[in-house]
Amino acid sequence: MSLTANWSYPTAIKFGAGRIKELPAACAQAGMKRPLLVTDKGLAALPITQETLDIMDAAGLGRGIFSQVDPNPNEMNLEAGVAAYKAGGHDGVVAFGGGSGLDLGKMVAFMAGQTRPVWDYEDVDDWWTRADADAIAPIIAVPTTAGTGSEVGRASVITNSETHVKKIIFHPKVLPTVVICDAELTTGMPKFITAGTGLDAFAHCVEAFSSPHYHPMSQGMALEGMRLVKDYLPRAYADGNDLEARAHMMSAALMGATAFQKGLGAIHAMSHPIGAVFGTHHGTTNAVCMPAVLQLNAPKIKDRFRTAAAYLDLEGGFDGFCAFVQDFNDALGIPKKLSDMGVDPSRIDELVDEAIKDPSCGGNPVKLTKENLRALFEASI
Repeated sequence: MSLTANWSYPTAIKFGAGRIKELPAACAQAGMKRPLLVTDKGLAALPITQETLDIMDAAGLGRGIFSQVDPNPNEMNLEAGVAAYKAGGHDGVVAFGGGSGLDLGKMVAFMAGQTRPVWDYEDVDDWWTRADADAIAPIIAVPTTAGTGSEVGRASVITNSETHVKKIIFHPKVLPTVVICDAELTTGMPKFITAGTGLDAFAHCVEAFSSPHYHPMSQGMALEGMRLVKDYLPRAYADGNDLEARAHMMSAALMGATAFQKGLGAIHAMSHPIGAVFGTHHGTTNAVCMPAVLQLNAPKIKDRFRTAAAYLDLEGGFDGFCAFVQDFNDALGIPKKLSDMGVDPSRIDELVDEAIKDPSCGGNPVKLTKENLRALFEASI
């Protein structure tokens, strides 16, 4: 292991119930006078969104909103969002919602001042340096789910609607200036969203903990993030109004997304093309893929997961951890196989071809090949 690394940690986070009321102050801190709230179609008409617009309006910030965001946002959503941003004369973005709203909102702020196609800024080598950094608008992130952690991320996942391939678009200035984590905004989530988003946070922690790269701070956050999900996701799932559980899950999401600076792996390399092709929920897909990936990586991660199992009060070391993962999925209503989510086994070749190109492959402890990826898809489907 090389003890050389480049590290970057998150931004200003306002954490606590009721802190959405501090949105006007956050806008002032970010230099916004006319923000555009970007959210997804399902959230647009909900009370939490309308109340947030009321807070903006009362502070003289207007009530600009763009909500044409699909569950797996694509470049057409992005083009429409940028057009709305420019037409409204906005000077920043409030990215509001789950992973789709947050990712698309960040990209609207990023692309509003760029002249090249969004695909030119994919997370490949130093492509991010192609962007005009001074033209990136300020961003405030307000998560309404506890899962992706996109609120503390420097990238967004955008699906190419023509090729059905998910691309990671990266730039350091896509990191939001301020994050407002208000657990009250998450209390209305349906059970299946609570489960899927929570297990997304868990997958981030598991893959970061598994990654062979050197990042002890991320390693510690990943371990504690797993504990928070283990202890509090069942409570949030059972009682959507359990604010303590909801708050701890928001922390786990932040921690997972910060931790995966250490790397992601085969779980995400699989779930990205599955979501792009079949439109599946990302976190739920991660959860279904996890058992097979743990077995593939066992030779490289058994010892470190003995430590994790002990920390999580699980008996049986690595095997006990794997048994817990499947039992946890079952208790939260997660399908056992990808075919139960509509994934067609006849398209494995296509999924393998895209998975091997996914940048998440680089963080997997066992080198990924088309052969072992095929075995993973076959085991999971």
